[in-house]
Amino acid sequence: MAKVNRPGSTSPPDGGWGWMIVAGCFLVTICTRAVTRCISIFFVEFQTYFAQDYAQTAWIHSIVDCVTMLCAPLGSAVSNHLSCQVGIMLGGLLASTGFILGSFATSLKHLYLTLGVLTGLGFALCYSPAIAMVGKYFSRRKALAYGIAMSGSGIGTFVLAPVVQLLIEQFSWRGALLILGGFVLNLCVCGALMRPITLKEDRSSPEQKCDCRTQKEDCKRAAPYSPLTKEWAQTCLCCSLQQEYSFLLMPDFVVLAVSVLFMAYGCSPLFVYLVPYALSVGVSHQQAAFLMSILGVIDIIGNITFGWLTDRRCLKNYRYVCYLFAVGLDGLCYLCLPMLRSLPLLVPFSCTFGYFDGAYVTLIPVVTAEIVGTTSLSSALGVVYFLHAVPYLVSPPIAGWLVDTTGSYTAAFLLCGFSMIFSSVLLGFARLVKRMKRTQLPFLAKESDPKLQLWTNGSVAYSVARELDQKDGASVATAAPGYNLT
Repeated sequence: MAKVNRPGSTSPPDGGWGWMIVAGCFLVTICTRAVTRCISIFFVEFQTYFAQDYAQTAWIHSIVDCVTMLCAPLGSAVSNHLSCQVGIMLGGLLASTGFILGSFATSLKHLYLTLGVLTGLGFALCYSPAIAMVGKYFSRRKALAYGIAMSGSGIGTFVLAPVVQLLIEQFSWRGALLILGGFVLNLCVCGALMRPITLKEDRSSPEQKCDCRTQKEDCKRAAPYSPLTKEWAQTCLCCSLQQEYSFLLMPDFVVLAVSVLFMAYGCSPLFVYLVPYALSVGVSHQQAAFLMSILGVIDIIGNITFGWLTDRRCLKNYRYVCYLFAVGLDGLCYLCLPMLRSLPLLVPFSCTFGYFDGAYVTLIPVVTAEIVGTTSLSSALGVVYFLHAVPYLVSPPIAGWLVDTTGSYTAAFLLCGFSMIFSSVLLGFARLVKRMKRTQLPFLAKESDPKLQLWTNGSVAYSVARELDQKDGASVATAAPGYNLT
């Protein structure tokens, strides 16, 4: 039996039960992200059955994605304060209920509430806690572990896209939603695999523990509903929130957060409009669903190979650059899409876009962990995925409005492409500015007295001052060999 690190663990095991955590996260991404992508296959069915336009029908997919990301901090909070297992199991029940109730919908508004809000809330409780748990079990092979775990989105899309199309043809869209409702109940099984682990950096400092213990003893002497008890509860809550979300003031995280807004706006509409676009240029329904399958299987290759490559020694320090490179290339793919109007041209597009989509999706939690650390990873991922919410909500309807207004998909795809390119350029510019500041520090230290720069220049100035002090001491010792420097 694999050796499991118990709550006394001091470092990520990089294996053992960690691979079961990866397997659980793999299934979570299938049941959440892959199923969400496959909702776009229902797009034409919903549009025909309810006789609505593109923009109105696109709100279903938008609400699912928006609620999933908007409630991601809630999923992190449940995971942090209760347990990851409880959060994922509860999310599985909510998501399944949303699909089952959605199969009885009589209007698009019913689907907005059931398939959109309820299912999205369930997915939110599952997604970010499962991803954060992988980061706690892996350190050296973190990118590879995330690559395998996140590949569930691609594998699920590859398998589920033709299956969902077949279910729609055999049982109508109502029967297909009912079957998917039973399928996502597997999230409860995934939650059971998420065994908690306590790392060295997760432990509170002795001063904080002593302070909380002292306040708790004082509260025991007081009445349960006394002002002292309320004050202690408020103080502990404020301290907990301050520790969990201290990363919000980090400049690197702020830049990442802004770039995520533009990246999220660009990545969502393709999974809604690839099938309708393919149908509009003369591709059959089965071939259009096949394009989604290709997108999914190449997404798998991007997940695993990019994760493995960025774990290599030559690229391990350049994961940030690899991330912005992948986002930028997906934006370029968008700009070329309006010129691709046949199946032989759309297949290479699906391959290219799917590969780099899998690449940057794998690196999102890795880059986030490098910025905020493992301790705050769950809360940080909750915020990162929360920032996906508004773009996921508005981008498909905006794209649908552009399609209805212009009569083509060109404007919608170009806007998405430029949004992703801007996200990549913003990250690259921020990294360039940071590197320029680093190169200027040694020159600033040389131009002034290093001892005066001891506190303002940090470790660089300290090392310079220490070297000069050692040289001064050596010269004094040479001049007066019998003199004791102590």
